[in-house]
Amino acid sequence: MKSDLFSAGIIGVGSYVPGNIITNKDLERIVDTTDEWILNRTGIRERRIADDNQAASDLGTIAANKALKNAGLTPNDIDLIIVATITPDMNFPSTACIIQHNLGAVKAAAFDLEAACSGFLYALNVASQFIMNGSYENILVIGTECMSRITNWKDRKTCILFGDGAGAVVLSKVEKGYGFLSQYMGADGSGKNFLKISAGGSRLPASISTIEQNLHYIYMDGSEVFKFAVRIMADAAKEAIIRANIEKEDIDFLIPHQANKRIIEGAAKRLELNMSKIITNLDRYGNMSAASIPVALDEVLAKGMIKKGDIICMVGFGAGLTWASNIIRWAVD
Repeated sequence: MKSDLFSAGIIGVGSYVPGNIITNKDLERIVDTTDEWILNRTGIRERRIADDNQAASDLGTIAANKALKNAGLTPNDIDLIIVATITPDMNFPSTACIIQHNLGAVKAAAFDLEAACSGFLYALNVASQFIMNGSYENILVIGTECMSRITNWKDRKTCILFGDGAGAVVLSKVEKGYGFLSQYMGADGSGKNFLKISAGGSRLPASISTIEQNLHYIYMDGSEVFKFAVRIMADAAKEAIIRANIEKEDIDFLIPHQANKRIIEGAAKRLELNMSKIITNLDRYGNMSAASIPVALDEVLAKGMIKKGDIICMVGFGAGLTWASNIIRWAVD
C-alpha cells in the first residue's frame, strides 16, 4: 500500500439469515435426490429461505443495522452504501437506494454492484479505495441475496445448492499497517454461458415463451463451473498473498465463497493449507452467493476466533466468470 494513502479496514460486521429452513430431507420430497447424495456431493445439509414478504433489501437492512451497531456508528455516519446482489428487489432503483431509505442514511450515496458470487469481494475492494484515497470516511458494504426467488425447485441439479441471507460490513480508516494489505479481481467473459439466467434482460425480455422455457431461473453447467472454481480459488488466493508480500503460512484464516465442500477442499489442497484454517458454514446455509462470505465472517467474529492482528484471506468466484480476493490484517479488538 502506498505511504500517501490511508489504511482502510473493517470496523463492524453484521449478518442475517431467515428462520425458514429447508433440509435435504425436505428436498427428497420435491425432486429425485437423497440427503446422502447432496451431503456427499456438496457438503450442504440445509439452507435458509426468506419469507414470501421478504426481499433482498429487507435482509440487507437487518444485516446493515447489525453492522452499524457493531461499529458503534449511526446511519447518519455513513457516506456510501454499496450493495452486491444478483437478486435485487427490482431492476431499478437500486437495492442500495432502498436500503439507504430503510436505514435513514440520508447523507450516503448508494449503488448496486453485480459480480454474482464474487460480488461482495468486488464491492469490498472497490469500497476500500474510497477510504484509502480519503474520498469517504465510512462505507457500508452489503451482500444480500434471495436466491430462492431465482431457483427452479424442479431442477435437482441447482435447487439443492442455494439459500437466502445477507451480510454487511462497515469500512473506515484504521491504524497504519492494518486493514487491507492487498486486493485482486479478475474476469473471463468466455465462460458467460456456464452459469447464468438467460432471460429478463434486454437480450431476452420477459415473455410467455421465456417463462414457459424456465429461462428466468438459474442455469449451471456444473462440471465446467467446478473445474474453473477449484483452480481459480487457489490462484486468486495466491495472487492476493503475493500482492500483500506475505507467505501462505502467515494466513490465520481463509474465508472462501461457500459454494461446494469439494471445491473448498480442492482449493485448500492446491494452497497446501490445513482445513483448520478454512472457515465454512455451507452445511447450514448452502450457497448464498454474495452473502456467503460476510455471513461466515460475522459468525467467526461472534465466536471470538479472530483477534486484532490476525491475517485473513477472503476469496470467491462467480458467474461472469469472475473472481476476487483480498488480504486483511484485522484492525479491531
